[in-house]
Amino acid sequence: MVIDLITIFPAMVEAALAEGVIGRARPRGVVDIRARDLREFTSDRHRTVDDVPYGGGPGMVMKPEPLFAAVEAIAAERGPASAVVLMTPQGRPFTHAAAEGLSRLERIVVICGRYEGVDERVADVLVTDEISIGDYVLSGGELPALVVVDAVARLVPGVVGDDASVAADSFADGWLDYPHYTRPAVFRGRAVPDVLVSGHHGEIERWRRAEQVRRTYERRPDLLDRAVTTADDRKLLAELRQRNAAAGVSDRKTDGQEPGDERDD
Repeated sequence: MVIDLITIFPAMVEAALAEGVIGRARPRGVVDIRARDLREFTSDRHRTVDDVPYGGGPGMVMKPEPLFAAVEAIAAERGPASAVVLMTPQGRPFTHAAAEGLSRLERIVVICGRYEGVDERVADVLVTDEISIGDYVLSGGELPALVVVDAVARLVPGVVGDDASVAADSFADGWLDYPHYTRPAVFRGRAVPDVLVSGHHGEIERWRRAEQVRRTYERRPDLLDRAVTTADDRKLLAELRQRNAAAGVSDRKTDGQEPGDERDD
């Protein structure tokens, strides 16, 4: 996978990319991720990347010429991008499903916006996808771009040491992850659940699945409608709802249908 990030702060981006699983995967050639300095694609001696907005108003707007030049130069060097992504608060919410989709592409260009945003003609002509990592505003698109790149790159086979750990991550099948424990077996009076030290792999798997269901139900009930469920999952959800009802705790409804009724296994 090839990813190019267009930014006015390449050192900031490179510092993050040099660490962790991506930092280890890049030298091995598993992923090719580069930070591109937008100022290298300007044509004036001041290396100008922004200008005042037409119509007035506060702040500055990123100029179209350097961004067009950057995307076109990258395409000439490395081939046309499968997607040109603009990081913007106006974009679609970034999810695990979005990361999976991007991870299947061969080449991606990510534009890190700054100031009041980019000239709309960039979005109209160059950009194929606009992504937001949340309903808040940061000072620039570098941190959101790094979030997207990390989430996408770790899905590429060979980036993470154990591919099975990626498959078991939160959201991989719609559920939150189960609790994890390591040594010591007892810490400050709190013991690891007995089932995890029992050596009974079937019971461990059942406990982990039940914890996924419980956590998702309690912390992110909005995910339940999209989660892939089994008959055992739905039985546990029914028990959790009955327990809440007995305790007088309100519960969200799903139009009378258990999530995933049509997807049994």
